[in-house]
Amino acid sequence: MIAPLIAYVGPDLPHDLLTASGRCAGALGWNIDRAMPAADRWLESKFPLWSRSILQDWADGVLDGHDAILFSRADDAAQRLYYYLCELRRQGEIRGPEPLIFDAATIARASSARHVEAAVRKLAVRLEVDESQLARAIIATNARRQADEGGANAGPSCLIAGTPPPDRRLHAMVEATGWRAAGPTLGAIWEALGPPVAEGGDPFAAVAAQRHRHAQGSRAFADGAAVLMEEARRQNARAVILWLAEEDEARLWDLPPQRAALDAAHIPALVLTRRDWRANGGEAEEIAAFLKGLAA
Repeated sequence: MIAPLIAYVGPDLPHDLLTASGRCAGALGWNIDRAMPAADRWLESKFPLWSRSILQDWADGVLDGHDAILFSRADDAAQRLYYYLCELRRQGEIRGPEPLIFDAATIARASSARHVEAAVRKLAVRLEVDESQLARAIIATNARRQADEGGANAGPSCLIAGTPPPDRRLHAMVEATGWRAAGPTLGAIWEALGPPVAEGGDPFAAVAAQRHRHAQGSRAFADGAAVLMEEARRQNARAVILWLAEEDEARLWDLPPQRAALDAAHIPALVLTRRDWRANGGEAEEIAAFLKGLAA
């Protein structure tokens, strides 16, 4: 059996190109509820727990079945982890797959768009994907996008926003109160295919255009308040939890305008800042108290 060529870490990656390779293993997972001695040795405390888990798996040989792991520059922690892994491999501290980086540029300007296209073409060479293979993969991936389409559930929800949580543990806390929990986990954001890619014409340019226009990573320079309110509308949110992990300094800047927008829309919000990735700091009790007095 041929080992998968590549897995990936981070958002805003060219999924159509990865599909065209025929050897994509999907996004890496993590286990944040365990000891991670190698990560404790090599990484500073500001690395989120999911990144520490990936490094621990690397050091333990869990990822040796992969030829390469692709990291996204659209996420601060992902790109920093890439550089650490490159240096640890250079020093002989770890072995395992080859770290690669997709140099996503997310600023809304022409030079950024050209940069993304160059990155797509460079990755295609590394993956040995030609134009006809990518064109076929775009058609196949667009079919997956169409099959996955579907609006949000009709019922009112409590939207979990802020730092994308590592799994559904926060969702379970909301659901324990009888509310519907909405909002993607970190893994779901990484795996999101995004809107359709244009078919016909230059497939490399089409993939790059889709990635550049619809970036959603922490470096996407989007209007955080506008993005939040659009998702609240789509999810029919009657309450919002703004959960921010201790290490997530980028999204903290969005908090004041997000709170103002929620206040203006008369949507109650619970703000939980500087939280542990394991959500073990009393979140369950705070969420229950917040939602108990609200009518879903």
